[in-house]
Amino acid sequence: MPGSSPLADDLDTVRRLEDAGAAAIVMRSLFEEQIVGEELATYDAHEVPSESYAEALSYLPEPSLFSLGTTEYLEQIQRIKAAVAVPVIASLNGTSPESWIEYARLIAQAGADALELNIYDLPTDPGETGEDVERRVVDVVTTMREAVALPLAVKLSPFYSSLANLAAKLERAGADGLVLFNRFYQPDIDVETLEIVPRARLSNPTELLLRLRWIAILAGQVGMSLAVTGGVHGAVDVVKAVMAGAHAVQMVSSLLRRGPSVLSRTRDELARWLEEHEYNSLRQMQGSLSAGRGASPAALERVHYMRVLHSWRPGDEEPAPARRPS
Repeated sequence: MPGSSPLADDLDTVRRLEDAGAAAIVMRSLFEEQIVGEELATYDAHEVPSESYAEALSYLPEPSLFSLGTTEYLEQIQRIKAAVAVPVIASLNGTSPESWIEYARLIAQAGADALELNIYDLPTDPGETGEDVERRVVDVVTTMREAVALPLAVKLSPFYSSLANLAAKLERAGADGLVLFNRFYQPDIDVETLEIVPRARLSNPTELLLRLRWIAILAGQVGMSLAVTGGVHGAVDVVKAVMAGAHAVQMVSSLLRRGPSVLSRTRDELARWLEEHEYNSLRQMQGSLSAGRGASPAALERVHYMRVLHSWRPGDEEPAPARRPS
């Protein structure tokens, strides 16, 4: 399926994705800052002098930054539902549940089939412990589970001290699935203008390896559905993800580069791969190479670690990618 991205902003593209075989449409995220910003701006305009919350508002992005406002987002859910027959998954991006609750309910009322909670949080307070950070994630899921009956998928980063423990807590809190992993976009520095430069870099296939590792570790240890996102660029990547234990696979970067037709080509290549390797279905291979099929995941990780360290030989470096002619 296509992952959360601008692809769902255009109804023609959404229809082309369905025609290409998308199992679901995942919308881009509605940000917590959008909701808070609109609430503050409305309160500021009606209840208090015009500059009373100027400092608070200065920390929030300008509304023009976002392609869809909060009202438009709900309307887009309804438009997509009317345009396609596949499930529509809305997405909320933030770190605290309070401002999300009402919009989670509105998203459900608009007709979304599921909700992805995109937990994008970079802790910067030295007084905040890892336990504090993980508790906040669990609290978000607990609150959302109480607020809506929609299936909840939690999109996480890999940067938690005990990801397996957090996954188990999220399942107990009511999460129905995990999406691994969120990508932290790293800003660059322009040394001439002395400015921080935001750059959105699309993924490459090497990013899949981290996803495979954790899907394989978690498969069999949690009962939630597991989805891979990041680094999936072709049929073999899908095969790897499913063998590791994934129940769903998301593509974004390839679709942004080359359009919805990539999805149909990948599905065709996947069907040929299954036939050539005598698999009757994806379910037949699902989880066949997960860590739960052998020794304990921790012991298996140590074995892989030692094998990698002792397997390198001169000439093993991968060739540098060829430069495109300018």
